Amino acid sequence: MSWLRSATTSTGETVDVEISGGVIRRVLPAAGGPVGPEDTDLSGHVLLASFVEPHAHLDKALTASLIHNPTGDLAGAVAAMDALRPETNRAELIARAEAALRIHLAYGTTHIRSHVNVLSSVGLAALSAMVEVRERWRGIIDLQLVALVNDTSGPLLREALKEGADVAGGCPHMEDDPDRAVAACLDAAGEAGAPIDLHTDETLNPTALSLVTLADLVTRTGFPHPVTASHCVSLSMQPVDAQRTIAERVAEAGISVVALPQTNLYLQGRDQPVATPRGLTAVAPLLRAGVTVAAGGDNLRDPFHVVGRGDALEVAALMVTCGHLDPVNALYSVTTAPRTALGLPAVSLAPGSPADLVAMPAGDALEALGAAGAARTVWRDGRVVARTVVRSELAAPAPPSPRAPASTPAPVPAPVPASAPASPSAPPAATPDPCVPKADR
Repeated sequence: MSWLRSATTSTGETVDVEISGGVIRRVLPAAGGPVGPEDTDLSGHVLLASFVEPHAHLDKALTASLIHNPTGDLAGAVAAMDALRPETNRAELIARAEAALRIHLAYGTTHIRSHVNVLSSVGLAALSAMVEVRERWRGIIDLQLVALVNDTSGPLLREALKEGADVAGGCPHMEDDPDRAVAACLDAAGEAGAPIDLHTDETLNPTALSLVTLADLVTRTGFPHPVTASHCVSLSMQPVDAQRTIAERVAEAGISVVALPQTNLYLQGRDQPVATPRGLTAVAPLLRAGVTVAAGGDNLRDPFHVVGRGDALEVAALMVTCGHLDPVNALYSVTTAPRTALGLPAVSLAPGSPADLVAMPAGDALEALGAAGAARTVWRDGRVVARTVVRSELAAPAPPSPRAPASTPAPVPAPVPASAPASPSAPPAATPDPCVPKADR
């Protein structure tokens, strides 16, 4: 048993949190007493549920310095990765994926869903490597692996689900027959009893609406497993009425949507130099319809997005700036919403909740989101799995100039009525200016 003492909650309360057996046992108003040897003093820290990354590509992570995206758009990124793949061996893929995991963990992420390329040209090699990574890190940072196939109608998706993939995936909008691809992926997932997470309409082309096909098929077939649609960029290009109607159909089907602001802002809209669209899904209409909208980082320093910190708070800040969410809902999109989408237990500062938590120096949740400092402590099942300490050394400004000693103020003369003649104590007349000719004075 241990206590997290004097932590500030997202609602501004100061509490003591008891943890035992990987679970929160009690949450009490902070007593302000001594901190025991097994306890953690969180005075001046905000305590939140740990973050969840609902959409990553760990098999591509940290490759931006190795290969260049020649066009900067989605097609260029795909071509760049195709060129790099023959030069990448299993050990290199695992090393980069684990480096990315460490980055995410240090910033407070304890669960990740990662899409893994399962291509007809290379088979299950990347999936096999990522299964090894998943098992090595289980219990520290848990992975769900999505088989991202380039041909949903072929045998690879079924094979991948048998060989260790947790979720069925694909990119229907990039196949010759998107509607048929959606149906094929649902069939394969249904046979395997697996959830489905599709790259959906990752384009600003308003005619691409696989999301509608997915919603209709899920509703009509009663597909019994969780369904996620990632990206859904083209939804933002629909008229307002169409956005509302489609969002309501998605809500009725129980489909979660993952918004991916970083990569979509980077890749989309490059051919529209005037009034460039944001490349983000229609967040507000989806939320109004009751859809679970999670937010993810997508790519981490690879040809699809060449920068990024691997920090969920960076994603949340973009959901404020680009998605126009308020800070509370932005934090929700990287904590509670992705847990719902991924089928994970809910985490809150309440008895019985899993003790998957992150604390960071801040006066309140808004400061934590805005500053997004690297100093953090991360708990998984009640044990510390990451701790980052930051020490700053700053130059001091020059000391203030010494002030002259204060003198006794002169007495203030009594006011003189406007009609009274000037007294002898009145101020002297102005001295003539020697620079002005006498004739002009």
